Amino acid sequence: MDSRTQTGRLEIATPADFNFTECLAILGRSDQELLHTINDERITKLLAAENEQVLFEVSHSGRALHIDFPHHTPSEQGKQAARRYVAEWFDLDTDLQPFYAMAASDPVLREVVEKHAGLRLIGLPDLFEALSWAVIGQQINLTFAYTLKRRLIENFGSSLTVAGVDYWAFPSAETIASLQVEQLRSLQFSGRKAEYLIQIAQELASGRLVKEELIGQSEQQVEQQLVAIRGVGPWSAHYVMMKCLRFTSAFPVSDVGLHNALKHQLGLEQKPGIAEIEALAKNWTGWQAYATFYLWRVLL
Repeated sequence: MDSRTQTGRLEIATPADFNFTECLAILGRSDQELLHTINDERITKLLAAENEQVLFEVSHSGRALHIDFPHHTPSEQGKQAARRYVAEWFDLDTDLQPFYAMAASDPVLREVVEKHAGLRLIGLPDLFEALSWAVIGQQINLTFAYTLKRRLIENFGSSLTVAGVDYWAFPSAETIASLQVEQLRSLQFSGRKAEYLIQIAQELASGRLVKEELIGQSEQQVEQQLVAIRGVGPWSAHYVMMKCLRFTSAFPVSDVGLHNALKHQLGLEQKPGIAEIEALAKNWTGWQAYATFYLWRVLL
């Protein structure tokens, strides 16, 4: 996407099929969210970029996202880090027209995609954050998952206080890699999850796991590499491939939210099984990630 700097503001052109309000609905789903705030259709977020803390606000008007820096103007590197983050966060570089064309004739997706047109697959650009969220969310409800994430951030993340408001950034892999299991268990993480998070952090901190290297591989290669990590099963791998690595064909087919959404959307008496979901998804090839994300939207 094109961008330009204007008196400290960055502007990123958005596609014609972009709906900022729909994106905000996803980003505002939990009042426990610490990593961004939303007020008057403006998102404020703290980004830990290299050796710099970049606090930025995102708004939308016309055909552009506007990135402002309310605390102080960052370095040029900091500005560009924010620009890259926002473009990836909102998945601005993906052409959704093939997805919309497919959905228009799909009996499962047609109604939900038409209703929420312009929604982008809101991502988690940081690989460690994406893997952590996938592990934290395993086998617990969403409310408790947010509670654990909040505790992790408040205890080990970085923060910036502006006008009496605390803004937080997710802990770095290097920080979590140095922890002991008991430090996470004291926050009510299970022993297993504590072990998984620390080991995943160590994989990233050591350079054995690198986002850019994963992006250059095939879906099959990436899934194989991710599930080889303790604590990362097929669901977690596809969640990360979908939300961070941007494989539009990633498909967390065992996802409980997807099952509930299909039950709701199709008016079923019980949640569909895996075989039934795969049959329903036969037309979604190449777009399973977006199909899943739009179906999650109906649960809000």
